[in-house]
Amino acid sequence: MFKWLVLALAIVVEVIGTSFLKSTEGFTRLLPSVVVVVSHVISIYLLSVTLRYIPVGIAYAIWAGAGVFLVALIGWVMLDQRLNRAAVLGMGLIVLGVVVINLFSASVEGA
Repeated sequence: MFKWLVLALAIVVEVIGTSFLKSTEGFTRLLPSVVVVVSHVISIYLLSVTLRYIPVGIAYAIWAGAGVFLVALIGWVMLDQRLNRAAVLGMGLIVLGVVVINLFSASVEGA
């Protein structure tokens, strides 16, 4: 259970950092830039901790897939960014892929 909590925390911290990227204005604004850099360093550290227990391909697929979905959701809800059907379908397939990995992959069972 610990490994999944650490991975979830790595995802949340990464999403926070990515959500601040636009507000850095090309890393010309200090506070948002610090949030981005610090959160990404923490996220990568937490992801590396999970690699003691979860195969890298599985951990990264979950981390990246969940991150893509959550950042797109934040962009839609908080930044008024539009998503067309193809974008929603693609992100749905990413989420479906993460679910399939977790439910059916023998690689996760050994993790």
